[in-house]
Amino acid sequence: MSDRDQIEQLRSRLSDGAVVTDPALLESYLHDEAEWAAYGKPVAVVRAGSTADVRDTVRWALEHGVPVVPRGAGTGLSGGANALEGCVVVSLEKLNQVLEVNPLERLAVVQPGVVNDDLRKTVATQGLWYPPDPASSPWSTIGGNVATNAGGVCCVKYGVTRDYVIGLEVVTGTGEVVRLGRRTAKGVAGLDLVGLFVGSEGTLGIVTEITVKLRPLPDPGRTVLGYFDGIVDAGVAVRDVAARGLTPSALELVDRTCLLAVDEMTHMGIASEANVVLIGKVDDPGEAGERAAQEMVAAFETGNATFVAETDDPEEADAMMAARRLAYPAMERLGPLLTEDVCVPKEHVPEMLRRVERIAAESDITIATVAHAGDGNLHPLMITGRGDDEAKARAQAAFDRIIEEALDLGGTVTGEHGVGLLKMPGVTRELGPEVLAMERAVKQALDPEGIFNPGKVF
Repeated sequence: MSDRDQIEQLRSRLSDGAVVTDPALLESYLHDEAEWAAYGKPVAVVRAGSTADVRDTVRWALEHGVPVVPRGAGTGLSGGANALEGCVVVSLEKLNQVLEVNPLERLAVVQPGVVNDDLRKTVATQGLWYPPDPASSPWSTIGGNVATNAGGVCCVKYGVTRDYVIGLEVVTGTGEVVRLGRRTAKGVAGLDLVGLFVGSEGTLGIVTEITVKLRPLPDPGRTVLGYFDGIVDAGVAVRDVAARGLTPSALELVDRTCLLAVDEMTHMGIASEANVVLIGKVDDPGEAGERAAQEMVAAFETGNATFVAETDDPEEADAMMAARRLAYPAMERLGPLLTEDVCVPKEHVPEMLRRVERIAAESDITIATVAHAGDGNLHPLMITGRGDDEAKARAQAAFDRIIEEALDLGGTVTGEHGVGLLKMPGVTRELGPEVLAMERAVKQALDPEGIFNPGKVF
C-alpha cells in the first residue's frame, strides 16, 4: 500500500476533517517552543475530535508501524512535542471541554485540550481552585501540563500537576481505551499508574480525559516585593526564607535583563528601579499571614535588599506577577532562546546563581534568569542573535555546563519542563544506566511496538 493510500485509509476511519496533510498547515505542528531542538516532517496531523479518533489513529499506526507524537498547545520548552520524520502528530487541541465540575467532591473532569487558565476561571465561579499554574497558563493545556508534570508559580506551597491528577482516560500502546485512577478521596488499589503517566511526555500512551482534584479558593494574601543590586543577594534572601521555616505561596525571581525586556514590551518601568526583583506571596489568613509577611521582609533584608515593601492590594500584586509571567515572551522578542529548567536544593540557590553568572561571563553569552526561586527551580535563558552559529555553539556549551553544575549541587536537569530532546544527555547522567533500564522496561511493557514519541526522554 502506498503512503497516499495509507493516509486515505486513516482519513476514512476518522471524523470528517480530522486528518490534515496540507504542507502549509503542517508547518504549525512541527515543533514546540524549544527552537533549538531537532524536528522532522510528519506524514499527517490528526486533529482529534474524540477519544475514538485517537484510538483509531493509534490502531492505524500499529498496523503500519508509524510513530505517533501527541501534542497539546505546543508551548513546551524541551522538544517533547516535536514531530519526527514520517510520524503522525496527534493534536488534542479540539478536545477542549470541561466535562464536569463537582463542588461536593472538589474535582473536575476535563479533556486534554482545555487551557489551564480556562479551567481555573471555570472552577472559580464555584469557589474552587486548580493550583498548578505554569507561566504559560494562559496558553498551555491541561494535557500538556500532565505530559510534563508541569509546576509553576504556586507549586512551592501547593505542589505540581501530579499532586492533583487522580484519574485518566488513556489510549494504550495496544490501541485500547482504559481508565486509570479513581474519583474517591482515597484509593490504593493496584499500582499508581496515574502517577506513572503524569510526566511521561507522551511516551507511554495518549491521555484523552483527566480528572483533577480542586481546592477552595485561597485568601488573596499579602505580597512582599524586594529589589536587589545582585542576583546572588536575591538568592541569599531565598535561602533565608526557607531557613526561617516559611512556605510562601509564591517566591519568584526576575533579573535585570528580563525586566528590561518586559519594560520594552509593556512600558511598566520596573527596570529603572531594580536590577533584580523578588516577588514573595503568603496566603495564610489573619495574624499568621501578617507574621509570615514580616518574616519574609526580614529575609529579604538579610539578602541586602535595597528596597522592600509589603502590600495586601491585589491589583498591585497582580501587576508584579504579570511582569514575571511576561518575562519569557518578552525575552523571545530579543532573539532565539535556549531555556534551562534546572532545580537545586534551596540551600544551594545562591551558589547556583553565582555559577550561572560565571558561566555567562566565561562563555561570552547573555544569560537572563527568571526562577520559581522558592523551590530552587531556575530558568536561565541563553540569548543569541539570529543566524549567529558561533554564539549558538557557545550557548549550547553553556547550557550543558549549567546542567553539570546543577547536578554537582545535588539538583536535577528539569524541574517542570520535561526531558524531551534537549535534556536527554543530562538525564542520562542524572539517572544512570540502571534506572534508565528500569524506565525503558516500563516503556516496553506499555508501548510494546515503540510507537509513542520514540527517541525522546529515554
